[in-house]
Amino acid sequence: MDLVIGSLDLSAHVDEALAVQAVAFGLGPDEVAVRRQIVLRHMTYPGARALGATAGGRLVGFVYGMPNDRTHWWSTVVEPYLRAQHHDHWLDDSFVITELHVHPAHQNRGIGRSLITTITDGADEPRSILSAIDTDSPARALYRSLGYRDLARQVLFPSAPKPYAVMGAPLPLLRR
Repeated sequence: MDLVIGSLDLSAHVDEALAVQAVAFGLGPDEVAVRRQIVLRHMTYPGARALGATAGGRLVGFVYGMPNDRTHWWSTVVEPYLRAQHHDHWLDDSFVITELHVHPAHQNRGIGRSLITTITDGADEPRSILSAIDTDSPARALYRSLGYRDLARQVLFPSAPKPYAVMGAPLPLLRR
């Protein structure tokens, strides 16, 4: 199948995208319902944008992000952890990767790498930040290969069962 990566009207395709996230991240229907409202709200923020990866006309991956704002919920949670490591300046002039997910049947084909590099290539900010579950995983290995480094670890989000790491990288991201 031909893979196409391009702009995604995430508000119009939120259910399709969340179906990918549910499979990739192991979310149940209640979690998807909560995340649906969050995604729709995020897409109203200034500078928010999304990309999708389609194969055979079906969405198999997506990424979205926005310029970081210290007043957003995510920033208020991670700021004390970053401050403790003397990295809270990363919250300024950063493009935050809010979500990046690829359907498991399409992983390990460079789709996640293409999505994140393409969306950050369009960023006006000099750096990017994100959070990922704080464990060795293919996602964290991908981020490291792109130049992201740990800024804070063992970050606890309310209602999240596992701790996260906050990672940051200068833009543009590293290429192979």
